[in-house]
Amino acid sequence: MINILFVCLGNICRSPMAEAVFRKKVREAGLEDRIRIDSAGTGSWHIGKPPHEGTRRILKQYGIDTTGMKARQVGAEDFRDYQYIIAMDSSNVRNLEAIAPSGHGAEVRKLLDWAPNAGVTDVPDPYYTGNFEEVYKLVDEACDTLLSYIREREKV
Repeated sequence: MINILFVCLGNICRSPMAEAVFRKKVREAGLEDRIRIDSAGTGSWHIGKPPHEGTRRILKQYGIDTTGMKARQVGAEDFRDYQYIIAMDSSNVRNLEAIAPSGHGAEVRKLLDWAPNAGVTDVPDPYYTGNFEEVYKLVDEACDTLLSYIREREKV
């Protein structure tokens, strides 16, 4: 099983959006039995809460389900359990590096590494900007390329 974890600050806006979008793409590719997807936040403020209303609204608009999704905080064990830890911004990467156990094998990268033509390198936080549509478009584009990358790398 290939395990992918999307990470943002609070796990209510960007990372659950990426989780839900990527899950749909994986299902459409017929790979749901080969790829496991989750999301988490580096902070603990929203543990147990569903995705932000703006995230739920934009995903519903695009026919993407968020049923049962609840925020959780990333932990050191995630570096053992997930081969790919995909952060939404540079600050998330720094926070992940601060808690990562030495010698872990997870590939930690930013989501927009897979959207080089996006014009930005960090997914903006819609909790502050309110622009969930912009974030959706960035996430959707990057998730297409990320899935191709994983399929090629993992031979699935």
